[in-house]
Amino acid sequence: MLFRSRFLLLLALAALLAFVSLSLQFFHLIPVSTAKNGASSKSRKRIMPDLVTEPPGVDPVYEALLYCNIPSVAERSMEGHAPHHFKLVSVHVFIRHGDRYPLYAIPKTKRPEIDCTLVANRKPYHPKLEAFVSHMSKGAGTSFESPLHSLPLYPNHPLCEMGELTQTGVVQHLQNGHLLRDIYLKKHKLLPSGWSTDHLYLETTGKSRTLQSGLALLYSFLPDFDWKKVYFRHQPSALFCSGSCSCPTRNQYLEKEQRRQYLLRLKNSQLERTYGEMAKIVDIPTKQLRASNPIDSMLCHFCHNVSFPCTRNGCIGMEHFKVIKTHQIEDERERREKKLYLGYALLGAHPILNQTVDRMQRAAEGRREELFALYSAHDVTLSPILSAMGLTEARFPRFAARLVFELWQDRDKPSEHSVRILYNGVDVTFHTSFCQEHHKRSPKPMCPLENFARFVKRDMFVALGGTSTNYYDACHREGF
Repeated sequence: MLFRSRFLLLLALAALLAFVSLSLQFFHLIPVSTAKNGASSKSRKRIMPDLVTEPPGVDPVYEALLYCNIPSVAERSMEGHAPHHFKLVSVHVFIRHGDRYPLYAIPKTKRPEIDCTLVANRKPYHPKLEAFVSHMSKGAGTSFESPLHSLPLYPNHPLCEMGELTQTGVVQHLQNGHLLRDIYLKKHKLLPSGWSTDHLYLETTGKSRTLQSGLALLYSFLPDFDWKKVYFRHQPSALFCSGSCSCPTRNQYLEKEQRRQYLLRLKNSQLERTYGEMAKIVDIPTKQLRASNPIDSMLCHFCHNVSFPCTRNGCIGMEHFKVIKTHQIEDERERREKKLYLGYALLGAHPILNQTVDRMQRAAEGRREELFALYSAHDVTLSPILSAMGLTEARFPRFAARLVFELWQDRDKPSEHSVRILYNGVDVTFHTSFCQEHHKRSPKPMCPLENFARFVKRDMFVALGGTSTNYYDACHREGF
């Protein structure tokens, strides 16, 4: 009897709670999911779904959202994680520039109206945004290496110019710099309080979006830095190959890779139909539409949640976007399988990896220079590095992607130095080709510096086949 009474009481309580909940929702006292500004969720301008969980199969929309890398809450990362008896010696950071305006326009369509000024009342926002603008305005006349001194230090056009960094791109790297500051400066004291120019190595290509991305990260990493202590070097090549850019064999690998891409595209009848449909909408030949690389502009619309362009013949839509993005994903999959890109990547990435190893070895010897290196670069910089190191499952570099190399010293054995490698905050050290086997044999949570050095100085050439034992011979191999 007592049990029955308790059961009836619980049942009545549950009914009362259900009634209260429905009532609150009815009177809008509990917020419900609605589109921003009260707009209908079916509005054409709302093209971006919410990023929740990773889908079980290939999802072009999910992959595109990851690529956009829209700033949100602070992300978790594994940078700076090590046993207490390890000391951080140096850090080497490679970044892709942040979100940018398209490099190409879809012919006969209106350009997406994106504002490239930096304002506090527009999302995405970062607490250091206004201070960043103020500090950049004081940097006019800074003596960066030519031609960098002629570039604007922050984006400032009401209608973005082609390829210009957006406010989203600035905020992405303000977040990156803030995260790295918390880890490397506040926790590990990488730089002395009175750091000087010698403690930094800063390099960027000659594009405003890479210089501005580097400055945004650096400002959040070293707030209100002294302009006299900061010097960016100019890198003419997106491969950061400095004086070692002449490499005929690398170019031949690239030609073969481009041929593979072309043949894959020819086999994709759905892709060709999609290009044909889009060409009719904008009233140009299919060949011209394809040559305009429409996915570049479409990604800008997608990442900024702006509707795709329309003409009197119709509208470019999400289905077109999905087909092209799916082909990109398939192209990346086949690229890994065919391995033609690997040859290009090994030779393309060698000069910058060799420079990184040399800098690490100097730091391991006790040199207190260039403790923090920053390379502000492009997707075509990071992608070969990832492939060359055997990180075949790594996603294509998103906007504001970061690839970090950490050098550590074992305090119990000061002569021993180790390396950690992280991609977008994920520790990928033991996924690299030069540390997979070590991970199986050793309980240490890092990779010996010797393994990384041996890979760069020797094993990269072995992986190419042939008898070459150095970069010059591998680049000028006959009979390739």
